Amino acid sequence: MAPRKTASTSSRKAAAKPARNDSIGSNSLVFTREEELHAYREMLLIRRFEEKAGQLYGMGVIGGFCHLYIGQEAVVVGMQMAQKDGDQVITSYRDHGHMIALGMSARGVMSELTGRRGGLSKGKGGSMHMFSKEKGFYGGHGIVGGQVSLGTGLAFANKYRGNDQVSVTYFGDGAANQGQVYESFNMAALWKLPVVYIIENNRYAMGTSTARSTAQSNFAKRGEGFGIPGVQVDGMDVRAVKAAADEAIAHCRAGKGPYILEMLTYRYRGHSMSDPAKYRSKDEVQKMRSEHDPLEQVKARLLEQGWASEDDLKQIDKDVRDIVADSAEFAQADPEPDVSELYTDILL
Repeated sequence: MAPRKTASTSSRKAAAKPARNDSIGSNSLVFTREEELHAYREMLLIRRFEEKAGQLYGMGVIGGFCHLYIGQEAVVVGMQMAQKDGDQVITSYRDHGHMIALGMSARGVMSELTGRRGGLSKGKGGSMHMFSKEKGFYGGHGIVGGQVSLGTGLAFANKYRGNDQVSVTYFGDGAANQGQVYESFNMAALWKLPVVYIIENNRYAMGTSTARSTAQSNFAKRGEGFGIPGVQVDGMDVRAVKAAADEAIAHCRAGKGPYILEMLTYRYRGHSMSDPAKYRSKDEVQKMRSEHDPLEQVKARLLEQGWASEDDLKQIDKDVRDIVADSAEFAQADPEPDVSELYTDILL
């Protein structure tokens, strides 16, 4: 099943309602050569990193929960291309890709997955709990929907301090049905807080299709009752994501309040590494890979435009694989935390 078709920018101008709910398609933005190459490399780094993480999990090197981002790379890369230093990012437990896109080191992320001292949370947080004040990354949260209230709080802090920073708050289609999400929507709309709510709709929450679990499956409309504008976006096309992000972030920086972006995306792997994903067919997954893969779309454009050769792209892949291999080697050789770390960073 392919993503829902989206409209062009010109068709959106006809909508005059304060809470706009329409779509942004892939023709909304044309990338330069540099932007295409940047997007390709960043998405490829996330893809290769997650593939390696899955491999290490299968070998027993990584334990606990592990939620991979394979297939959804265009969402976070496109958003990150529209953000500026100082903007904050907060997300759920499917967070490795967000950290890589923010520029957090592959070594630090992988070491946290293996529970080592060099991890971003000193080896004590694992897959779902990593943070970086330097990069403005506030987690990684294991409670479904819990980060939405926190992301709204980050936006409140920005409003209170009078800066022009924006909170970029990610959550999934499953979390969109949580009550605290709507409490957050209400406060954000009431106080016109600078927060972009990104609903990464990969169609299945943990394992139940949105067609079976959600009365209003157009998540872009979820803010209508609060006057929050929202659009559906082709989350498999990094250009469409960047175009939507530009508009949403500009809206927030202008003091107009929150904005909802529903990213129509797809995860190729199960909800977590323990999920056999029997709720969908292999043909469905393969169809998405062959017709809508975010990396293959960029690769095709680079080759078609003559902006890169096959050899150029192979070199990018080699460079990325080297980074990932180095992170995996480091994450297995790095020592585990000292026993004394059990009693540090604890607030009573």
